[in-house]
Amino acid sequence: MENRELIRGIQGKLFDMDIENKVKKNKFTSIELFAGAGGLALGLEKSGFEAIGLIEINKYAAKTLKKNRPKWNVINEDIEKISSFNLEEYFNIRKGDLDLLSGGAPCQSFSYAGKRLGLEDARGTLFYHYALFLEKLKPKMFIFENVKGLLTHDKGRTYKTILDIFEQAGYFIPENQKKVLNAWDYGVAQKRERLITIGIRKDLVKEKTFEFPVPHKYKPVLKDILTDCPKSIGASYSESKKKIFEMVPPGGYWRDIPESVAKEYMKSCWNMGGGRTGILRRLSLDEPSLTVLTSPSQKQTERCHPIEVRPFTVRENARCQSFPDDWEFVGSLGEQYKQVGNAVPVNLAYEIGLKIKEMLEGL
Repeated sequence: MENRELIRGIQGKLFDMDIENKVKKNKFTSIELFAGAGGLALGLEKSGFEAIGLIEINKYAAKTLKKNRPKWNVINEDIEKISSFNLEEYFNIRKGDLDLLSGGAPCQSFSYAGKRLGLEDARGTLFYHYALFLEKLKPKMFIFENVKGLLTHDKGRTYKTILDIFEQAGYFIPENQKKVLNAWDYGVAQKRERLITIGIRKDLVKEKTFEFPVPHKYKPVLKDILTDCPKSIGASYSESKKKIFEMVPPGGYWRDIPESVAKEYMKSCWNMGGGRTGILRRLSLDEPSLTVLTSPSQKQTERCHPIEVRPFTVRENARCQSFPDDWEFVGSLGEQYKQVGNAVPVNLAYEIGLKIKEMLEGL
């Protein structure tokens, strides 16, 4: 019970707009690219950053941002269009004055011409526009977040090229500034790994080095966040699927039901290799959520509720991502699930933001 109260206390401190937070916030400026539904931006705001611009092409995600933060400068446009502008004029900020550029572009392979061409190696990819923002605005620091798979994408060449471009753009990125972090270590009731890359402009590098946040001693589980979760819209299972899931115990999966039933349900998947642990997976209150996905029910990556026989609701997934309960999502049911599933966990962003702010204060 004490641990659950501790998590509630942390969330209360994080999400209540108390006087102390109002005084501290907005000290540092940021621009966010590929902002989505605002998980990264919200965490950074709570840690003391003022977003002077957030770019998001999806109209529903952009509406989510505007609904929750009417004063944010949300730009619902293609980043290719915005990156072509004179960004100093567009954002009314001088080159070199921006404190932080944040965001993460989807993985895309680059065209390799045999020579390191710097920014030109990335032309035609979404990352190219992130790099253009760096070139044009020269922020003091940046945070580039992505899936862990970026490390091995295209046999590691994609990430290597990204790091080369960052370095040629004038940023210092030693080994201790790139790391895979698990959100479960930072007050998030979910196992979710993200590759975090932190860059510091070379002319600002001093003896002080960046340090990632220290993992929390207590790691929250589903009973910490689900038992009092507000009701919300959510998907449901068909009657036939419901009957099968009723046989699966909390924490179990397809191996915990009669073989004949599992075989009939799994069909061709029955003969696949591997453990297939995501099939007919039912979570337990005593464990964290598995990685929240963009769809509530996919055959090979099920996430059945531990108490009721149904997928998690939108709000339950949002809690797994550490969004506050008053953060509303706009769009169809599928669109809301997608926004939540694509987000950076708020508490993880908050912890990283505090460390970036600490670094900026010392520059």
